[in-house]
Amino acid sequence: MRHSAPLRIVLSAAALSLIAGCSWFGGSEEVAIEDQSATEIFRAAEAQLAEGDGRDAAQTFNEVERLYPFSQLAKRAVIMSAYSSYEAGEFAEARNSANRYLDLYPSDEDAAYAQYLIALTYYDNIVDIGRDQATTQNALEELQETVRRYPGSEFARDAQLKIDLTNDHLAAKEMDVGRYYLKRGHYAAAINRFRVVIDRYQTTNQTPEALHRIVEANLALGLEQEAINAASVLGHNFKGSDWYANSYELLTGRNLLPEDDQDGFFERTYRQVVEFKWL
Repeated sequence: MRHSAPLRIVLSAAALSLIAGCSWFGGSEEVAIEDQSATEIFRAAEAQLAEGDGRDAAQTFNEVERLYPFSQLAKRAVIMSAYSSYEAGEFAEARNSANRYLDLYPSDEDAAYAQYLIALTYYDNIVDIGRDQATTQNALEELQETVRRYPGSEFARDAQLKIDLTNDHLAAKEMDVGRYYLKRGHYAAAINRFRVVIDRYQTTNQTPEALHRIVEANLALGLEQEAINAASVLGHNFKGSDWYANSYELLTGRNLLPEDDQDGFFERTYRQVVEFKWL
């Protein structure tokens, strides 16, 4: 799920030209890094980044802050180091630099980007649902933090879209485990997994199936009323889905619905059980 991080900071045109006498570019006269100005070092790092050498660029940007911590370029060098590490696939280093930026400049105009970049270092490493989802959970938490701390930023809008995708991924993992238990007859364990989907990820497209699987599991346990209750929720919210049709068929096949008013029965059950309305 790799996505290039949008960077509002534009590389300067000077990064595309060599700096005379700079040791970073193999000039005829080598100049020690300590003898270069903050601007020279920063431009050298920009040039490295433009050439696709993100790892070295990050290290060079770090030199700006080390040698000129109170310069105007020092602050920008921190966020540029984070971005360079991200581009190089050095995600731990990118997080370290981005977190450092947030610690030093939490209200700066680029703080939202720093937080979003931290989220991306996890989001881009989300693995398939057959594996551990710790990284996915980290991505979700950092994306939510982006929206919470910087709600009006352009990065918050993009983060919200990724939150929806991440939630669906986590819900799919719960469904995968729930199906595993269901197939092996561990019905209570399966129901617990499907309820996680309904409780935590109810806005995802996994919810209709989760409700249907709860109907299946409850019927297998002989808990007919619980199955009817789950089907009523499914029918009220997802009546046009195939999962509702499957649950409807299961219940009618067991003669658990009134023959003359099956749809109305579901709706009344929903009102009684979910909305606590008895009329």
